[in-house]
Amino acid sequence: MSVHAQQPAKITVRSLQASKQAGDKIACLTAYDASFAHVLDRAGVDLVLVGDSLGMVVQGQQTTLSVSVADMLYHCKAVSRGLSRSMLMADMPFLSYTSPQQALQHAGHFMKQANAQMVKLEGGAEQAEIVASLARNGIPVCAHLGLQPQRVHKLGGYYVQGREQAAAEAMLREAQQLEQAGADLILLECVPASLAEAITRALYIPVIGIGAGAGCDGQILVLYDILGISMGRIPKFSQDFLAETGSVEAAVKAYVEAVKNGTFPGTQHVFS
Repeated sequence: MSVHAQQPAKITVRSLQASKQAGDKIACLTAYDASFAHVLDRAGVDLVLVGDSLGMVVQGQQTTLSVSVADMLYHCKAVSRGLSRSMLMADMPFLSYTSPQQALQHAGHFMKQANAQMVKLEGGAEQAEIVASLARNGIPVCAHLGLQPQRVHKLGGYYVQGREQAAAEAMLREAQQLEQAGADLILLECVPASLAEAITRALYIPVIGIGAGAGCDGQILVLYDILGISMGRIPKFSQDFLAETGSVEAAVKAYVEAVKNGTFPGTQHVFS
């Protein structure tokens, strides 16, 4: 009788929730193709995001706004082929979820055609109806608060969000409203560490941070940033793990370990 090595359990919404309850940090990264996805999967990344950041780091655009649903489906399909354990999440691109009906149609494409297990959309309480519609139809949702790159022109640039007391209180309320609407995950980008920690404590669902401090339930970064190959300046909240390790796989493993043991992010990566 042959003996087969036991395969690691597939990451699911339920296991992410269990990680939060147990106090186990969740390690997330972006990926845009099958080969990198395979490396992330082997290195123990819990959640892989096919981000619309591909517009900037893959296509060389100045913002994420030009990324299409077709672009996202193409890259999501490729990434899905490289994963066996990691959970796959897809960004909903700019203007692809302006109504519950439109959001449901496009999210359905990501789930049925590209094997996504969750979709991510930007926006606060105004997205509660869309989140609720997706949740009712069995589509897991990650809501994205704080700095929202799809609103860069409305925001006037890439700035830290929630520093003023009124804005911080509003963000906490919106996070709670999105959770109540059915969101399974919240992503906080570029917010003060103290605010992110308060939101994390207030919510039952996991909170993933990027430039939001170590008090979140997990961390996510752009893969090309941790490899030091993104065009332009690496953001303050990121770190070049490749320079410290010498290989792509070692860099990803080092990132996962640093997130899991709480050494990343450090004080130099956060905003006050």
